[in-house]
Amino acid sequence: MKISTAAIIAALTANSAYAFAPMPRASGLASTRLFADTLEKASSSTDTAEIAKKFQEQLDADEEKVEEEEEEPVVAAAVAVEVEEPVAPAPVVVEKDPTLDPKNRVQVGRYNDIDRSIAMPFLKRPTKLDGTHAGDVGFDPLGFSEDYDMYTMMEAEIRHARLAMLAVVGWPMSELNAPNWMLHGPNHLAPSVLNGFDPLSFIAVAGIFGAFGYFEYKTSLRKVDETEMGKKHKEDMANVWKYGVPGDYNFDPLNLYSMFGDTADARKAMRELEITHGRWAMVGITAFAAWEALTGHQIVENSMFFHPNLLLPSLVASYVAFSAFYEVKNTDQYLFRVEMSSEGEARMNNLQRRTANLSEEALEYSKVAFEYAKNAAEVTIETSKDIKDKYDSINDNYTNYALRNLRKD
Repeated sequence: MKISTAAIIAALTANSAYAFAPMPRASGLASTRLFADTLEKASSSTDTAEIAKKFQEQLDADEEKVEEEEEEPVVAAAVAVEVEEPVAPAPVVVEKDPTLDPKNRVQVGRYNDIDRSIAMPFLKRPTKLDGTHAGDVGFDPLGFSEDYDMYTMMEAEIRHARLAMLAVVGWPMSELNAPNWMLHGPNHLAPSVLNGFDPLSFIAVAGIFGAFGYFEYKTSLRKVDETEMGKKHKEDMANVWKYGVPGDYNFDPLNLYSMFGDTADARKAMRELEITHGRWAMVGITAFAAWEALTGHQIVENSMFFHPNLLLPSLVASYVAFSAFYEVKNTDQYLFRVEMSSEGEARMNNLQRRTANLSEEALEYSKVAFEYAKNAAEVTIETSKDIKDKYDSINDNYTNYALRNLRKD
C-alpha cells in the first residue's frame, strides 16, 4: 500500500491542531474515524490537495453536527424552566363534627358561662338547669331539679301546661256562651273546685277527669322510639341523653311542629314557645279561679278582655310602641332598668328623618293650599260684589217701577 508523505503530514497536523481546541467528548472518536477513512482513500489516490480538502470538509460537517446535538438539550431545558411554576401547598381542610352543629343536635350547656339564674338573678343558677332543654331559664327556687328526675318533672310540666291552655280558653267561653243551667250558683259561675258544682256539672267534670286519668295511665310508660317524631327527637337529644323529648305523643296533624324548619334548633324553638304559653296559661287559670272564689262574680264580668272597649287596644298599642324602641334589662347593679335598644335607636332616627321630610313637604303643601285659598277667597269676594251689584240694580229698578205706578194712581 502506497501512502503519500504529504497526506500523512496534513492529516496529523489537522488532527493535532483540533486536539487543542475545546470540543465535546464525541469529537475525539469522530476525528480518529475520519483519519482512518482518509488513509484508506489516500491509498488509491496520489492527489494530496484533494485529500486534505475532503478531510477538512468532513471535519467541519462533524463539528456542526456536534454543536446541534449540544444546543437541543439546552433549548429544551430552557423551555422546561420557563413552563414550570411553583405549586402552592394545598390548604388543610378541617371537617367540622356534625354532632356539634345545633341544626343537627341540641347542644349541652347554653348557660354554662352564666353564674346567676336568668329568671331570678338574685339566686345562683341551679346546676342542672344549664339551658340545654326548651324553656330552661334557671327557675327552681325549691331545688326540685336536685332531688327528682328531670325527665319526669318536664313531662309533668308539659302535661299541666297543655291542660291549662285548654282551660284558660274554655273557662271564659263557658261563662259567655253556656246556658245558665250548666253553670253554678246565682251568678252563673264556671264549675270548679273553688266555685262548687251542681249535680249535672259534677257528673260532667268527673267524666272529663276520668278520661284524662285513663289517658295518662295508658301513656305514662309509652315508648316513642319507633314513631316518626320519636326518632327525630332521639337524634336531636343524642348529645344530652337517650330519652328523646318529654311530652312527645307523636301528634302533629297540622304539621306545625316544623313551622320554623325541620332542624333540631327549629324544633327546640317550637317547644320553647309551647312551654312558655303553657306557663302563662297556668298562671292565668289560677288567677281565674282565685278571682271568682274571692269575689263571687264571673271573670268575664266588667272585664276589658271579654267585652268591646277602647282600653285594651290602647294598652296593646302602647306596649307595642314601647317594645319597638325600649327594652327592660336587669344587671348585677340594677334589677329593673329601661334602655333604648339598638333597633329602637335606628327606628327613632328613621322616624325623625321621615318626620323632617314630612314637615318640609307639609310646608310646601301649606303654601300651595294658602295660594289656592287666597285665590278662592278673591273669587268669592268678586262674585259676592257682582251679586250685590245685581241685587242693588234689581232693587232700584223695582223701586222705580213701584213709584211710577203709585204716581199714576
